[in-house]
Amino acid sequence: MRKKLIELAKEAREYAYAPYSNFKVGAAVLTSNGKTFTGANIENSSYGATVCAERVAVFNAVSAGEKEIVELAVVADTKELSMPCGICRQVLVEFSKDLKIYVANLDGKFIEKTLEDLLPMAFTRENLKGVKRNI
Repeated sequence: MRKKLIELAKEAREYAYAPYSNFKVGAAVLTSNGKTFTGANIENSSYGATVCAERVAVFNAVSAGEKEIVELAVVADTKELSMPCGICRQVLVEFSKDLKIYVANLDGKFIEKTLEDLLPMAFTRENLKGVKRNI
């Protein structure tokens, strides 16, 4: 599945909208139901409104009713591998327990990590249990 996800991420990268940085990224996720979803980064002139490829792929999956991500591939055209940013890591932990992450470049270099490797001791919904809410 790793090879297929990396290929899907490469294809998704072609749809990136990156007129400001020219840093195009593609991502593909596999859900626990065996479905795949892709995403590309989308920049905005108000830089804070930019959305990373990883989050676009996850949001596409969640929008289709999938709530558990089991694998992720991320591809960028960089010599060194470009890992998911902190915001993406936090979004990923919301929808994954034991996520496998494949980070690759266009030259075929890749590394496999887990989300736990990238975000140890993550803040999750478990941290909110027992919290009194004012509703």
